[in-house]
Amino acid sequence: MQVDGLAIVLRPRPMAEAADLGATLVRRHARSVWGTYLPVHAVVVALALCTVEIAGWLPGLVIFWLKPWLDRSLLFVLSRAVFGEGTRWRDLWARRRQVWGGQWLRTLLWRRFSPWRSFTQAIDQLEGQRGSARRKRRAQLLHGRRGAAGCMQLVFAHVEMALYLCVMSLLVWFAPEGDAREVMNWLLASEGTVESLLVATAYALVVGLLEPFYVAAGFAMYLNRRVELEAWDIEQEFRHGFR
Repeated sequence: MQVDGLAIVLRPRPMAEAADLGATLVRRHARSVWGTYLPVHAVVVALALCTVEIAGWLPGLVIFWLKPWLDRSLLFVLSRAVFGEGTRWRDLWARRRQVWGGQWLRTLLWRRFSPWRSFTQAIDQLEGQRGSARRKRRAQLLHGRRGAAGCMQLVFAHVEMALYLCVMSLLVWFAPEGDAREVMNWLLASEGTVESLLVATAYALVVGLLEPFYVAAGFAMYLNRRVELEAWDIEQEFRHGFR
């Protein structure tokens, strides 16, 4: 890691403040983040919606299950953003094998439900740790920080649910006067194709909006932990001071 090349000021922060730094990073690099992420997201959503003929609940489940894979593209963009580098779609495409390939089973099976997934994602994707080295690294980063990382994930899960309900409620709010109850019953009770597509599309919209902030919060908390463990802030200060 070229600490002196980082475009953010490093210092030990409370983990909540570190997560807020991640949100700031997304806002500052919004064009790179969504410009690179949305095409991948759109392809996954389109493929997921195609499964509606198999079962009405399947599109939403496919989008939910593939979020860790989608997160790889986001972490790629954010890892460049901390150095002040913008990312275009062609940059991601040029690194597609590195970013999208490898560890599919681990990513989509037992690591899928990790309560601190975005916090430890950089160990696999950026550090390239494997086997016992990965386990030691993960234990080192999580030591004393499991609660903060788990709480962050819990908060985002609740925000995701709240946003999803808000999007769904728009259909009820904009229903013709006197038909709101019927629209709600139609959404909740019906298992038709149109209703299933609406529900899955609403969830996809929420994931497309919120997932960059979730990945960035975990990544910023990871960087903050590296500062605590390896005194990156001191190294950054020294390197800038002796230029």
